[in-house]
Amino acid sequence: MGLLLLAGAVSAAEIRTGEEVYNASCAGCHASGVLQAPKLGDNSDWSKREQQGIEVLLSHAIKGFKNMPAKGGNPTIKDAEIENAVIYMLAKSGIARYAQKPVSTQSSKTDPQATNKKPVARAGTSSVNSFNRLMKSKEEWNLPPAKDGIHDPENAGTLMLQPPKVAFETLTPGKSGNRVDWVKALENNEILPRYDRLSDEAQPVVMDLNIVREVKGSMPDVVYPHKQHTEWLDCSNCHPAIFIPQKGANQISMASILLGQKCGVCHGKVAFPVSECRRCHSRQKPAAVETSSKQTN
Repeated sequence: MGLLLLAGAVSAAEIRTGEEVYNASCAGCHASGVLQAPKLGDNSDWSKREQQGIEVLLSHAIKGFKNMPAKGGNPTIKDAEIENAVIYMLAKSGIARYAQKPVSTQSSKTDPQATNKKPVARAGTSSVNSFNRLMKSKEEWNLPPAKDGIHDPENAGTLMLQPPKVAFETLTPGKSGNRVDWVKALENNEILPRYDRLSDEAQPVVMDLNIVREVKGSMPDVVYPHKQHTEWLDCSNCHPAIFIPQKGANQISMASILLGQKCGVCHGKVAFPVSECRRCHSRQKPAAVETSSKQTN
């Protein structure tokens, strides 16, 4: 297996375990099965992939294939670490022969000081996909301010804040994030956002314009609704720092979004996570509509 030899070219202390790589870079898609990614723990899903051979799996993971971006969209991940992550996911998904399979050299076993080292946070990545992982149990949703890891539990004022579960209980429920459908809540007049910090009379400049981005592959095209965004936000929140307001000027990919760029600046952090594919990929391709019509007739 040629790719396994890559590990020898890198010092042991620099190679992360498969679990470390998975948690840092792979779980965003593989924990929930977003974009048809094989879900961790799904034996049937992974068995189909593994039948192609480990060399093919590693090639797809390293070079990219269909919805899978090269190295999960992070080119800094070493090939040997990708190999560790693939073997880790195979083993965790019940592919027995990978449970005891030797993997590329792991820092925790070869570097005596590695077990005492804490991961170094990289600038701009600490909050990427903060709730895209969808791994929290129901008991961990909308924790009270003193336990949410955001507010200061030692500050007496924190205890005076209303717990989110109480504040949100009358709002239209959602399926992810903080479990509120904020767009529906706004449409139903359940909330009335203040558009200007200094004036409660200022009215939003709402732009009722949909932008359709055609995407490759079988996924429906993306529809970006300006109306629902401008009811909350001024145009300057997005333009021109995040999106250049010019046709064809913005290169957008799922990899960049999962890394906290473009749409990922908000979605996955303070807006619904990208695991809710159909909320964005909402327009069927013309060919799919025509086929569906023929079948109906």
